[in-house]
Amino acid sequence: MTSRIQSATPGEQQGEQATGQAPYPTAAGSVSGLQNGHAGRASLDELHETARRIAANVERVLVGKPDVIRIALVTLLAEGHLLVEDVPGVGKTSLAKALARSIDCTVSRIQFTPDLLPSDVTGVSIYNRQSGEFEFRPGPVFANIVVGDEINRASPKTQSALLECMEEHQVTVDTSTYHLEEPFMVIATQNPIEMEGTYALPEAQRDRFTARVSIGYPDQQAELAMVDEHAGHNPLADLEPVSDRESVQRLIETVRSVHMSPEVRRYAVDLVSATRQAPEIRLGASPRATLQLVRAARAQAALSGREFVVPDDLHTVAIPVLAHRMVLTTEAHAARRSATDVVRAILHRVPVPQGSSGTNHR
Repeated sequence: MTSRIQSATPGEQQGEQATGQAPYPTAAGSVSGLQNGHAGRASLDELHETARRIAANVERVLVGKPDVIRIALVTLLAEGHLLVEDVPGVGKTSLAKALARSIDCTVSRIQFTPDLLPSDVTGVSIYNRQSGEFEFRPGPVFANIVVGDEINRASPKTQSALLECMEEHQVTVDTSTYHLEEPFMVIATQNPIEMEGTYALPEAQRDRFTARVSIGYPDQQAELAMVDEHAGHNPLADLEPVSDRESVQRLIETVRSVHMSPEVRRYAVDLVSATRQAPEIRLGASPRATLQLVRAARAQAALSGREFVVPDDLHTVAIPVLAHRMVLTTEAHAARRSATDVVRAILHRVPVPQGSSGTNHR
């Protein structure tokens, strides 16, 4: 079912970020409009304030995970989709629902099960006896934010129902195409593939997710705070929207205007190209990954209060954006190497453009 709710933006991420002067020449028109805003887009100050409110809202539900919330917000502003993968009980669905409820927009939730059909996701044409015509009944995918719970419990046939929606923001049923309203974001949760009763997401499906995050267990202090605040009350019940669909769309327009110099663009391409040449990887990142890495880096820069992208922005989002797309070799699995390890090695190996600052992640 579709309901009216809101979405939240993550707080400041932990980690060093480059500040100060732009290390590369900036296009005059690309930056000047961001500080004071522009018709159709927000200023950086407005973006930062809206993000702060969303982050604070989500942190009422997901305690002690500012980095995870940050990546969720980056994905939202980058016009992408988020995959949350972790063991049961760590707050995957709570993160998705809190982000959705923080934005006053249309939201729907799909519980993926083995018997779910593609038409249960996209919608179906039903014959109307009175009119003598087929009428299209939209499915839950027709919403601004779609929460897909335990997506890998559905069959690959049903999972594939989201392919066109996520990439082209449209649904085709019985030769008719229906466009989805902007902004459109899928937040899907899944259990590790080792869990019983799960189906591995196909490579084409994983590649459509801009970023993947793992929440992990909270530290003792955060878990104690969760017990004190949540044991007798569900914080989701009191969560109110702190932004709306129109405001989020304006923030997205602001992120699109963040400047990326030719040197940094080349660096992004070099990072993705390196995944296709690494001996540990059987299938590297696609050209789609390059585009999503660039969009995520722009969102990261805007959230950091900058009108331009620096290499540190690429470093911050590289693992969430690239790691889940890779298929490792048998030898890498035998050596207990993970895709995250490979991305870290690539970040250390690929030279940073000359004249850049803020490369402390290296």
